Amino acid sequence: MTTPIDYVHGYSAHETRRLGDQADTLAALLHSGTAYLAGSKILEVGCGVGAQTVHLVTASPQAHFTAVDVSADSLAQARARVTAHAPDAHVSWHRANLFELPFPDASFDHVFVCFVLEHLAAPRQALTALRRVLRPGGSLTVIEGDHGSTFFHPDSAYAHAAIDCQVQLQSTAGGNALIGRQLHPLITGAGYTDVEVRPRTVYADRSRPALVNGFTRNTFIAMIESVREDALAAGLMTASDWDRGITDLYRTTTDDGTFHYTFFKAHAVNPTR
Repeated sequence: MTTPIDYVHGYSAHETRRLGDQADTLAALLHSGTAYLAGSKILEVGCGVGAQTVHLVTASPQAHFTAVDVSADSLAQARARVTAHAPDAHVSWHRANLFELPFPDASFDHVFVCFVLEHLAAPRQALTALRRVLRPGGSLTVIEGDHGSTFFHPDSAYAHAAIDCQVQLQSTAGGNALIGRQLHPLITGAGYTDVEVRPRTVYADRSRPALVNGFTRNTFIAMIESVREDALAAGLMTASDWDRGITDLYRTTTDDGTFHYTFFKAHAVNPTR
């Protein structure tokens, strides 16, 4: 049996808030172009605390969603979040391993996967497994980030080193924080057709304060800060160098700072034959 790796960011209340900030700040960027017809059946794999689910049901209020995650606690939070924001949404909740989904073949018209593949040791196998429950001709949507797309002003070797600590820790755990650039070959290799991948770029400066706060500070830097103890324990940086790197990252949120990051959004089709 193939199993997901441990979620490298943890399940703390801080992480729950970070995921919510990320989803809300980036909703227009990431969910633009994603809407489903009334009555269609959509599987959201790895729904976590429902940060993306809220935006899915808002965009497609008459569609029927099935949300799956391996964490019972996350599913409970997701249910509460969606109920609070969209009490009439059609969502069923299931605790399951995506490699052993408890659904018949061709159960869904569409599959939505956001920030999941980066945490899997076998992402192509996961995509292949999802084809079983996706009807022929049904669509797959995948969204992932890529930490290698990060650049900023003022530049800082210490800040880049701190980011690389998160990349290394995720790799050690079996995941891949650089997976965005690999989506096209991964999805094609899993047997899908009509694969199209497009960048969704976040750029923040003083003229975009919502992005500076919602993304640079509360999403990205918060994520890097959360791995401090693990990075120091692994000997990836000294404490003083780490703290300097985080300080330099925060400098990008000042009036003279800028920050850039790229997500990648893929759309593909499960072939009919």
